[in-house]
Amino acid sequence: MDHVRLNRLFDAASGRLLDVAVDHGLFGEPSFIAGIEDMSQVVQTLVDAAPDAIQLSIGHAGLLQSVRGKQRPALVLRADVANVYGNPIDRHVFSHHIPNAVEAAVRLDAAAICVNLMHLPDHPAIREANIRSILQLRADATRFGMPLMIEPLVMQDARIAGGGYMTDGDSARIIALVRQARELGADLIKADPTDDLSEYRKVVQVAGDVPVLVRGGGRVDDRTLLERTVAVLDQGARGIVYGRNIVQHANPAGMTAALMAVLHRGATVDEALALIDGGDR
Repeated sequence: MDHVRLNRLFDAASGRLLDVAVDHGLFGEPSFIAGIEDMSQVVQTLVDAAPDAIQLSIGHAGLLQSVRGKQRPALVLRADVANVYGNPIDRHVFSHHIPNAVEAAVRLDAAAICVNLMHLPDHPAIREANIRSILQLRADATRFGMPLMIEPLVMQDARIAGGGYMTDGDSARIIALVRQARELGADLIKADPTDDLSEYRKVVQVAGDVPVLVRGGGRVDDRTLLERTVAVLDQGARGIVYGRNIVQHANPAGMTAALMAVLHRGATVDEALALIDGGDR
């Protein structure tokens, strides 16, 4: 399907996308809220920084969509909730999609919705729940012309990760889950970087004609983040979805400017770093 809403996400010149994820509070993990306690201020800071899109939960989407003017970033609406990130992990883990999420996205004038497809060792029921959610959301999204972003998320065994689930950069597992997302009808795929970044082209390849956006994950230093961004773009990724590496940064506006320069103007890592250092802190 040709989704006209996708035209609001991708830059017309570069064909790429920076989506800033600020939906972390939905998952109930205390450490995720650091830097985003005041969501009104966070959203306004991001609107001023002007990324291509901002990813929010249904409870905070109104903060973005109430901003006046034609130039505000597009909205990507988080359509599910889970409790898989705690350390230690809860005895009972769950994942549910939000009822009528697609209709809510239409009312909020969202450009896409986002839903997880998780592989958790020893918890196959979570993957089943995700697939059930995707099947329902896919049907509703088709009916209303709403692009569906699927987020394949391969997690390490909690015992190896030290008590909580952490993402796994194993190329084979990521590739298999990305392919399943494509088979389930994703319009966009948001996937982790592989441990070996030179293999990310294989992730892009199995996604076929579906744009692949790269997750940011946990906080890393600025140079590492920018070098990784350049590497995955060189491998064929169409954009990035970064959250904590922007909103928990000392200079979110500067980091946004740096990433936008890399994505849309082909800036080098050093040129992008200069934009962070030169911005207001």
